[in-house]
Amino acid sequence: MRAVVIDNYGDKEQLKMREIDKPEITDDQVLVELHAASINPIDWKLRQGYLKEKADFDFPIILGWDLAGVVAETGKNVTKFKKGDNVFARPDLTRLGTYAEYAAVDERLLAHMPENITYEEAASVPLAGLTAWQCLIDFSEIKDGDKVLIHAGSGGVGSYAIQLAKHFGAYVATTASGKNQDWVTELGVDRFINYQEEDFSEVLEGFDIVVDTIGGEVQEKSYEVLKDGGKLVSIVQPPEEEKAKELGIKAGFHWLEPEGEQLAKIADLIKKGKVRAVVGHQFDFSEEGLKQAHELSETHHAQGKIAISIK
Repeated sequence: MRAVVIDNYGDKEQLKMREIDKPEITDDQVLVELHAASINPIDWKLRQGYLKEKADFDFPIILGWDLAGVVAETGKNVTKFKKGDNVFARPDLTRLGTYAEYAAVDERLLAHMPENITYEEAASVPLAGLTAWQCLIDFSEIKDGDKVLIHAGSGGVGSYAIQLAKHFGAYVATTASGKNQDWVTELGVDRFINYQEEDFSEVLEGFDIVVDTIGGEVQEKSYEVLKDGGKLVSIVQPPEEEKAKELGIKAGFHWLEPEGEQLAKIADLIKKGKVRAVVGHQFDFSEEGLKQAHELSETHHAQGKIAISIK
């Protein structure tokens, strides 16, 4: 099968198309023939070597953390899926490799793909959608009437977090550049803040939840908009626990746990039109296509998700 791999850590030029063996599945796995994948910042962060302290990966590494496609084969213990099913997933951390024509995925991480979206749209959902779900529901325990601030609402995680927060009855504010105002407003934002013109910490107060997708100074200022008992969840860097304790705030860093059952709940919301897949950019499955996709992701200015069309 064809796959795009890296043989060393480094820049986008490390991405190389290669013919490799199709993966073999265990009794509890499904072999998926990929029709689409998507790009996440973790892809190029791993490529650059930022994650080598967290996990020991053997080269060559097949990057990629999202997939959508068709079940090609099932292990003997698999009961929820059959050959020919349309599925999507965020595979396990230890089984990287969705820049490829096939991937082996644990059954527990798979979900049936909504019938009303394309493979590219489906591939945009798992990592970003599950991250948003776990930040809002699992960590923050969002409830009807909460005031939620989502940083970088035009990005992958932000765009799903806006929609999920609105679905659960929250008042939603977001920060983004002016060019993305109309787009994020269509997703349901109640209060748009052009970060180039306004300081969110000066115009917002009394919020229940902040979803931090930026870190640094933005994270520091986020404490100021939270009320006593509020929650700050970051996907980029651990918040200062002592400062949070002093302010009476629950703060934490969230690392995504892939989960098929949660993905199935998001799929149901997509099927019912409550949440829509947000693909802002699309590239071909080629060495050059992946390089261009990485280059765009590294700018931090992609609108929505970046999809890769494989088949």
